[in-house]
Amino acid sequence: MRAWVVDRPGPLEQEPLALVERPAPVPGPGELLVHVRACGVCRTDLHVTEGDLPVRRPGVTPGHEVVGVVAGIGGGVSGWASGDRVGVAWLRRTDGTCRYCVRGSENLCPASEYTGWDADGGYAEYTTVPAAFAYRLPEAVDDVALAPLLCAGIIGYRALLRTSLPPGGHLGLYGFGGSAHLCAQVALAQGATVHVLTRDDASRRLALELGCASAGGAYDAPPEPLDGAILFAPTGDLVPVALRALDRGGVLAVAGIHLSDVPALRYESELFYEKELRSVTANTRDDGREFLDLAARYGVRATTHPYPLSEAQRALGDLEAGRFDGAAVLVNDL
Repeated sequence: MRAWVVDRPGPLEQEPLALVERPAPVPGPGELLVHVRACGVCRTDLHVTEGDLPVRRPGVTPGHEVVGVVAGIGGGVSGWASGDRVGVAWLRRTDGTCRYCVRGSENLCPASEYTGWDADGGYAEYTTVPAAFAYRLPEAVDDVALAPLLCAGIIGYRALLRTSLPPGGHLGLYGFGGSAHLCAQVALAQGATVHVLTRDDASRRLALELGCASAGGAYDAPPEPLDGAILFAPTGDLVPVALRALDRGGVLAVAGIHLSDVPALRYESELFYEKELRSVTANTRDDGREFLDLAARYGVRATTHPYPLSEAQRALGDLEAGRFDGAAVLVNDL
């Protein structure tokens, strides 16, 4: 098969990805072989490719928003058949026995592994996934529309839960890319008032089209105090900005796996009155299943920009430069 690999992590202008030929993977015990049909482009892929997140194995294939069909079944797997539609997401494996897994916080498992970081992902013709971590997907939604739901959507939903937003609350979203525009749809469907703060004109237009109450610049103050906020942009400078925008008792959740340094915080103006700063670490499988159910119920849809899989490097470059709103999706043409 053909696959993209992180050959030399570094800036995109140095072309860190290489398109190679390698043997197609063989599913191990408990695994599914997946023929990739589409794979969403996530900012985490960019962090892995450029070395912000050091690769955990040399020559790893990025991509963890995979829509495909089962092409092979490893030993000990039941409930799946060849040709079944399947989704592959970021969380690939946990040990299932540590104190975090036992208490229902498998996203914090110290032995957790991740698609496109620890193991090869979806920027390829084929990939594998442990059957226990694969998602069943609705047939009514096409591959391109589904792909971003498998990370951008799930992580956005986890971040929304982390804000502890009260019913009818006011939510601020800092950055409005693939994850935020899906999170906004869930929050709006649940009765929240959503304010978007982002640098990009096209993203501000999309926010208003989706029904958000306002859309301003990333460093602007929202028109009213926020009960909760989510920082999707990987920009630590925005942490104090978002904290100042919170109402008393408000919560800021930082959704990215990578964040530039956070400036010193002023206690009185940015943390007092029981404001909270929380991080978001991956997701549980329950988060994923809950989000996919809600997405179907609320009609959540990604704004997508398809690219041929053969042009993965260009798609990452356009993501980094902010050349599109919503989410990019690679369509397998290899």
